[in-house]
Amino acid sequence: MADRYLNFTGTAPGRFLTKRLGLPQPAPLRRWSPEHPALDGPLLHFTAGTSAHHEELSAVLARTGLDVRGSLSGGAADRPAAIVVDATAVTGLGTLAEVHAALHPCVRSLAPGGRVVVLGARPSADDHHQAAVQQGLEGFVRSLGKEIGRGRTVNLVRLDGASPEAAESTLRFLLSPRSAYVSGQVVEIGAPQDPVAAPENWDRPLAGRTALVTGAARGIGEAVAETLVRDGAQVVLLDVPSAEADLNRVAERLGGRALPLDITADDAGERIAAFTAEPGLDVLVHNAGITRDRRLANMPAERWSSVLDVNLASVLTTTDALLKTGAIRRGGSIVTTASIAGIAGNTGQTNYAASKAGIIGLVRSLAPRALAEHGVTLNAVAPGFIETKMTAAVPLFIREAGRRMNSLGQGGLPVDVAETTAWFASPASGAVNGQIVRVCGQSLLGA
Repeated sequence: MADRYLNFTGTAPGRFLTKRLGLPQPAPLRRWSPEHPALDGPLLHFTAGTSAHHEELSAVLARTGLDVRGSLSGGAADRPAAIVVDATAVTGLGTLAEVHAALHPCVRSLAPGGRVVVLGARPSADDHHQAAVQQGLEGFVRSLGKEIGRGRTVNLVRLDGASPEAAESTLRFLLSPRSAYVSGQVVEIGAPQDPVAAPENWDRPLAGRTALVTGAARGIGEAVAETLVRDGAQVVLLDVPSAEADLNRVAERLGGRALPLDITADDAGERIAAFTAEPGLDVLVHNAGITRDRRLANMPAERWSSVLDVNLASVLTTTDALLKTGAIRRGGSIVTTASIAGIAGNTGQTNYAASKAGIIGLVRSLAPRALAEHGVTLNAVAPGFIETKMTAAVPLFIREAGRRMNSLGQGGLPVDVAETTAWFASPASGAVNGQIVRVCGQSLLGA
């Protein structure tokens, strides 16, 4: 559904009126396209403190294809597309001040739709001074994301015993148009279970891999499947038998295989394993989900249980079955779908919020064991307000509030969830595990 307010603010009368009235002025987001695959402009690289990662990080940033510089020449056309601040060596208030000193002179000159990425370290349990300032970076990044405006995003990447090379896929994602609706997030990069090799072609990191997407007949699931195919994957598309016609249409368009199946069936895991035995399964995307909204006092048991069965129980049982049988190959990935509702809650959605918070609990508990025992990463995307047929049916004023209550002042698109899913699914993201990343334009609800 078209965002008429966003379109209006792009006109001269709209800009004048919204500025005079103090209304939100969202900027159109520049997402990935074959014609616009990268940011336009140089990348500024600064260091706070004396970092042990400077040379390696410089090499990683150079491989993004952006023009990496240590300063700007000052010309009017010399606006940076991105700024990266290495704050991994920040251990006290003095070095924390260097983060301010690096960004203060140039943050206003950042191009519309630009990116700020701060690299930090895990707060130490043994050094409370280091822990204080490294945790301070989180508040700094989230606050800057809420004030920077003009479609710009700000994110924090923490290196937890990992090198900048292990973070390359994450940096490429955050420093590209693919992350247009991801802001105010904290991503931890851990030491990978197995060595993480760079793909032969960063434009097709999933080449030679097979991915299964549930709930793939329409909406976000269809966008996820399309994006994985763009990145080189062969796809298996799963949805309920009643959606078989749409499922077959999407499968034919993407050159994939359709699997009509009720994901809540007792033998769903076994049937998925059998269907994907040849050539094998590398990526499992749990996207299927339903809503049955009603306030708790008016919610019968059936409305509660149906949502929990689809959104959480099916994820638990099929994940257990596929890991137990080794159906997901080592070096593979599982991407689950949480929600901002599972983080902040939502009126009339006690069932839905419980199921999506449950997904977060699943990821945090199982991810370390899945990686250690099976060599499989497990992460979650948590969408906010995404423009779908479901949100188009929401009453006008509630829909407008959902669109505007984030730092980017607009709803996201299914492709925004898909891009984040594809980043998690990449074998180059093997050091990204146990992460819950909100795709919500930095919603004002939740952390």
